[in-house]
Amino acid sequence: MDMSNAVNIKSTRLKSVVWNDFDRIKLADNTCIAVCRHCKKKLSGSSTSGTSHLRNHLIRCQRRSNLGIPQLFAARGKRKEGTYFNLDQRKKKDEGINLVNIRFEQEQTKDDIINYGSNNFDQRRSRFDLARMIILHGYPLDMVEDVGFKVFVKNLQPLFELVTSERVEADCMEIYVKEKQKVNDVLDKLPGRISLSADMWASLDGAQYLCLTAHYIDESWQLKKKILNFIVIDSSDTEDKHSEIIMTSLIEWDIDRKLFSMTFDSYSTNDNIVIRIKDRLSQNKLLYCNGQLFDVRCAANVLNMMFQDALEALCEITDKIRGSIRYVKSSQAVQAKFDGIAQQGGGQSKRFLCLDNQMQWNSTYVMLEIALEYREAFYLLHANDVVYTMCPSDIEWDRVSVITSYLKLFVEVTDGFTKFKSPTANLYFPELCEVHLQLNEWCKNPDDYISSLAFKMRSRFEEYWQRCSLGLAVAAILDPRFKMRVVEYYYGQVFGSGAPSRISEAILCVKALYNEHSNCLASLDQGVAWQVGDSSHLPGSERESGDRLSGFDRYIEETNEADGTKSDLDKYLEEPAFPRHAQGFDILNWWKVHAPRYPVLSMMARNVLGIPVSKVAMDSAFNTGRRMLDRDWSSMNPGTVQALMCARDWIRSELES
Repeated sequence: MDMSNAVNIKSTRLKSVVWNDFDRIKLADNTCIAVCRHCKKKLSGSSTSGTSHLRNHLIRCQRRSNLGIPQLFAARGKRKEGTYFNLDQRKKKDEGINLVNIRFEQEQTKDDIINYGSNNFDQRRSRFDLARMIILHGYPLDMVEDVGFKVFVKNLQPLFELVTSERVEADCMEIYVKEKQKVNDVLDKLPGRISLSADMWASLDGAQYLCLTAHYIDESWQLKKKILNFIVIDSSDTEDKHSEIIMTSLIEWDIDRKLFSMTFDSYSTNDNIVIRIKDRLSQNKLLYCNGQLFDVRCAANVLNMMFQDALEALCEITDKIRGSIRYVKSSQAVQAKFDGIAQQGGGQSKRFLCLDNQMQWNSTYVMLEIALEYREAFYLLHANDVVYTMCPSDIEWDRVSVITSYLKLFVEVTDGFTKFKSPTANLYFPELCEVHLQLNEWCKNPDDYISSLAFKMRSRFEEYWQRCSLGLAVAAILDPRFKMRVVEYYYGQVFGSGAPSRISEAILCVKALYNEHSNCLASLDQGVAWQVGDSSHLPGSERESGDRLSGFDRYIEETNEADGTKSDLDKYLEEPAFPRHAQGFDILNWWKVHAPRYPVLSMMARNVLGIPVSKVAMDSAFNTGRRMLDRDWSSMNPGTVQALMCARDWIRSELES
């Protein structure tokens, strides 16, 4: 190509932003070419050729520099009025910048999708990707108004049309509506029941929110959970109002007929609210065993409260130890003196002294445990440093030693609850029985200070145990490694001579639950499987449904039992237990594989094992406070907060799966 007589055409009439990266050259034969300023490649520059091929080249050009917005629009800026934002003119706060004068110009397009040959830019898709990012990571909606964000986006993709926070909020709401329909479809097709958990949250402005989460085992035998509602509530409302809010949510999601249990906080839930919901569902025969397993209280909450009882009893001693550690760490000289004492036989430890985070009770346990290892060093420091006056006495150290030795189990059990991402209900019975045994032993301590604390903690635990132990036992029985033996083993130790009646109660509950599942499975063809209990009182009986032989079906079941035909439950309990130490044992996979052998019992296991015995998230199991919304989301209206919280949970679940 002969460039000897080429003429550079002035760009005063070139409207496209791509000409910032090309020089338009007119050749001797009057044809025009476009020369890339970065790699010097020559492309057609004819006015009839358009600019799409130039954009495609810029996407692929390896030498193209990462231009800032001022450079990108420099040529256009000379022809337009107004001042453009200079990246070097930085301000500490966005409020100090005149956003009106920051102009991000876009190509005018007829459609959201702009074709780059083999690459497409979709404005709508990018908008919703932005909304999903904000939902997923909890970013503030008004981040799209930040100058830094605008600069970054425009430098990354100049064709993206910037949006307002109002537009982003509308996009988030649209995502919420679409994702909600997906969740509705999933819940509608579930093969088993749903268990619900209720959590209280608070915003920074004092508003209270009720978070309702559905827990279930899906058709592939995976334990799943979905936040259904995040509702603002008024603490001054009556119990009727609170129970009505929950019932309304159940009905709106059409899961009132599918509910198996509800898990509540152990310390903040009014029993009357639970009773009202339970009675409402029981009246319509929607609960198994007349709701005997419906009311569940969070196990982690109970352990948390008992630990708080212990810390309250140790309050003065803990303050002394906390003050002692602060003193040691107050200066390098004191720290060096303390380290020297420890090295000379004052209780040197491989661990370093640390202060606790008083919002994380396990950190207080660790602080006390490590301090005990330096007990002798603190004695010697007290004897050699007149300034240090807060050393605990021998009796106080002894009490800390005894109490922390007992609390070690609480930490281990709570930690065990959280090490599983999706813990099934069978895991809790043995652990909580160990806690029960520990409390019984602790109450025998000769120190009245220790024993009185133990009695207080045991009283709190027994209140929980009376309410939830039956459900825990049933779940443990459905673990093929345990079956009835684990109940017999622990009840014998916990209740002594009273064990037989407790064991009998667990057996009767398992049999009653099995029979109701058997009736429910038999009635599937009649379309009333959501109803449980005495089938003779259910709508859709044999005469109403037109099935004249359903009575015959019951006759066959009864005569088979009389003839010695074993039920699923009988076969399961009589067969040897699965080895407890088998590596990689997955109880849900076991039931998935054995469902054809135990059709009724597997249906029952699906419902029972999905109960959220502990509903506390892994990252907040040791927290002493209520879960809080962050600053940005606290300032939003309740409807938007619910949409963002629910959509975030649903999108995360989808990504994880």
